[in-house]
Amino acid sequence: MTTQADKAQRLHALHRGDRPLVLFNIWDPGSAKAVAGAGAAALATGSWSVSAANGYGDGERIPLELAIGNLSRIATATDLPVTIDLERGYEDPADTVRRAIAGGAVGCNLEDGLADGLRPTDEQAARLAQAREAADATGVPLFINARTDVFLQSPPDAHDEALLEQALERGRTYAAAGANGLFVPGLADDALIAALVRASPLPVNVMVVPGLPSLPRLAALGVARVSHGPGPYLAAMRALAQAAEAAGQGPAGQA
Repeated sequence: MTTQADKAQRLHALHRGDRPLVLFNIWDPGSAKAVAGAGAAALATGSWSVSAANGYGDGERIPLELAIGNLSRIATATDLPVTIDLERGYEDPADTVRRAIAGGAVGCNLEDGLADGLRPTDEQAARLAQAREAADATGVPLFINARTDVFLQSPPDAHDEALLEQALERGRTYAAAGANGLFVPGLADDALIAALVRASPLPVNVMVVPGLPSLPRLAALGVARVSHGPGPYLAAMRALAQAAEAAGQGPAGQA
């Protein structure tokens, strides 16, 4: 029987393969089954998508109880490793991580972005350390993916070596605090990604955005993980709206 700890070890191993771990982000058990059926090696929720699917905005507006309940239903619906986007970790990152593990998660994202900038590096490191300690106490080797919004909060034309060094400084500090991966959404520049991968103490995770290099190129650069973020949910909602229009919804289509 595959245990939760086994699934966590599997998730760790998927970050050390010959090609990036591709995560086509899900939001409920139905999308989990669809993506699993398409051959996924692991599943990841996206906070934006989960929040939107439940009528909330992003930014920890969805109640934690609802997010964990959704996670539990997803984990029950699949045998794949599941990692959850825990946003900033809510009020108490240690308690949040314990609840996520109890809900079936074997990985999580914890971000340093705030509405008005970035959480100070030392404060974010302390929160990551709390999450690490709480996870280790459960016996599940949770994969903590430390997200830094250094690039996400800057326009692409401002992405340069100075921002790269900021991301690396945070990555080194987060690694020392117990993180297992470094997530840098917003970064798409080929040369900067290459430099980040070379210098990062942690496996690097990028997100699909306009201008991102192809998957084979990302593999050649050494990227460990590629997330699709809210893209799958938005595509599904567009398809649903188009199907509803084609079915004759609205006054023009009523008998």
